[in-house]
Amino acid sequence: MRITIKQLLLLKRKFNELKGSLFLMGVLILAFTSCTSINVPLYDIPPDLKVDTLKLKTISSFSEYLKGKKIFLDPGHGGEDRKNSNRAGNVIEADVNLRVALNLRNYLIDAGAQVVISRDIDKTVQLAYRSVLADSSGADLFVSIHHNAPAKWEDDWTNYTSTYYHAKETDYEYEPSERDVARYIQRDLSYVMGNPGGLGSFDGTYSDYLIYPGQGFSVLRRTKIPAVLVECAFHTSHFEELRLNDEIFNEIQAWGIFRGLGKYYRNGIPQINFIPDSSKVDCKKISLLFNLSDTSGINWRSVQVFLNKEEIGYEVTKDKNILKVVFDNSGTQKNIIRIICANKNGNHSLPYHKQIEINDSRIILNELN
Repeated sequence: MRITIKQLLLLKRKFNELKGSLFLMGVLILAFTSCTSINVPLYDIPPDLKVDTLKLKTISSFSEYLKGKKIFLDPGHGGEDRKNSNRAGNVIEADVNLRVALNLRNYLIDAGAQVVISRDIDKTVQLAYRSVLADSSGADLFVSIHHNAPAKWEDDWTNYTSTYYHAKETDYEYEPSERDVARYIQRDLSYVMGNPGGLGSFDGTYSDYLIYPGQGFSVLRRTKIPAVLVECAFHTSHFEELRLNDEIFNEIQAWGIFRGLGKYYRNGIPQINFIPDSSKVDCKKISLLFNLSDTSGINWRSVQVFLNKEEIGYEVTKDKNILKVVFDNSGTQKNIIRIICANKNGNHSLPYHKQIEINDSRIILNELN
């Protein structure tokens, strides 16, 4: 049989087409096989945690500001209260809370802070007693650690990171310093976890009145020292349940909270000090002088002064950092003064509520019971 040149060229073209098809098929099979075998990571370890030298450097950089601070950590639930879990029942919120808190305790101690913790094992700590422990500890700050759940049990997709402070801006009970802490924690925790802050808030921080209108969370309402509550993520989420039992991920969560606390203290807290020798009282007027100080300077536009829960006026001498408050002497011994101010970094002073006592023309400011 003889094959003409034309037939030979036709066969060659068919062969090339077949070879191309087989090659393309092979590429597709290889691509499909490769894609299905790739293990997508559930999280990234932050470089300043992953690399030992960077980790030590980060801890050292915050130690200047955390050294000597006393932080009270409260891992939520535990003991008799272990009912919060994912649908499969293998991610227990109480256990995850504890692991995150213990890692956070280690980071804070390494940075020179003192740490008191409501529980360091799986045990029952009554809700109201957590606040009692915190207030009696002499701590500067209370941080309660939790993981969230949606209102509807069948919802396994909702997931975000949120940090709560007590009350709303329009309420007298609202303390701006607590929201400051919440913002710092929220920003770094959300970042290292790769989680959003939810659509109910611009920055991921929330008033606890959103959950319990007019009351808020028990541990925030009852605790007298500055307090925040962290909902790291939703333990019911089909995504989070894949990583919340991973101890490395729990370290990452704690690292985010630690970095937030370090940055908060690094930006300073304004100090308010009463000047008794320069304060005066007579039958008509009471004049109180205070020194407001901060290394970054005071934002004088932020100053608010309340007398018996009513906002009143004041005078300032900026070059001397002096705040002067004058009001009528009504003869009452139950006047309560409250002062709020912020530094130029945006951090507010810690809660300043004092009862004014007049004793033989001497003015004494006492802590509220």
